[in-house]
Amino acid sequence: MPIKLPSFRGRRETYPPDLWTKCPSCEEMLFNRQLDKALRVCPTCGHHFRLSAGARLGLLLDPDTFEERDGGLQSLDPLEFVDQKPYPDRVAAAQAATGMRDAAVWGMGRLDGRIVAICVMDFAFMGGSMGAVVGEKVTRAAEAALEMRVPLIIVSASGGARMQEGTFALMQLAKTIAAVERLRAEGVPFISILSDPTTGGVFASYAVLGDINLAEPNALIGFAGARVQAGTIASELPPGFQRSEFLFEHGFLDRVVTRSALRDEIAQLLRYLVPAGFAAETVETVTVPAFRPLSFLTALAERVIPDSEPASPNGGSPNGQADADGSNGSGPVPSAADREAGRG
Repeated sequence: MPIKLPSFRGRRETYPPDLWTKCPSCEEMLFNRQLDKALRVCPTCGHHFRLSAGARLGLLLDPDTFEERDGGLQSLDPLEFVDQKPYPDRVAAAQAATGMRDAAVWGMGRLDGRIVAICVMDFAFMGGSMGAVVGEKVTRAAEAALEMRVPLIIVSASGGARMQEGTFALMQLAKTIAAVERLRAEGVPFISILSDPTTGGVFASYAVLGDINLAEPNALIGFAGARVQAGTIASELPPGFQRSEFLFEHGFLDRVVTRSALRDEIAQLLRYLVPAGFAAETVETVTVPAFRPLSFLTALAERVIPDSEPASPNGGSPNGQADADGSNGSGPVPSAADREAGRG
């Protein structure tokens, strides 16, 4: 009787998406629960997966300290833009997928016990594109930080300006830069965190204007794509020129910080970056010298007593000494002409 050997199935190429995630760097299959415990960082190669806005806030802020502001802001359709589907339908689909109103959320919270204004972007919402709502939230976060004199933290994750809003999206570049510049002028610190990716109009505006610019490892950071830049300058660019390590080596970033050390790094920076206080109004005061009776009587006596002393018998000074011109007070003082004639 022939022996029937058991058949072994080959290695599965597909896995349930809610249980496993494939690392795009080392292609290792990672269990989602273990990946979440590791802060969405691959334990094999160190690849940093993208974080949602809620996960980012939980990573940086103290527990139960975040208070969202302006959560009801929502984009309109000023251009009535339609590509493969209308713009309002795209926004509705992104809202259903992420549970967010738009690509950014901002509010007040505490980091290591210090009050901060924080704005976090989520790449899962239409690629983190910056429209009127995102620009408004970044601006309001900066204005709140200026009013309360607290540090501002912005975590960027964006593909650039939102094309469905056209010029309205491009206007946010100037608006956000003006808000950040007011912080700099008033001495309020601004820490910018660049995550993967930070490109386009967000890169060209507030994301690189922080007092301290931090980035996560291997984050894609740049304005345009590599092929566009290479075609513009008609030359080959070095490999990895848009990655955070390359930008750090060339002085564009202050530090590249792993996700597990990011919170402690920011807390340490906040100990040094203390917001400047309000300028105190200078009031010109007039100092009036105090009245001293003894000094007043002494000065009065010095003025009165010399005039009341009797003159000496020879008509000179009361103390008998010669005057400054050597005449000893014995007659009229000769003129300069008489003295010259006497010498001749």
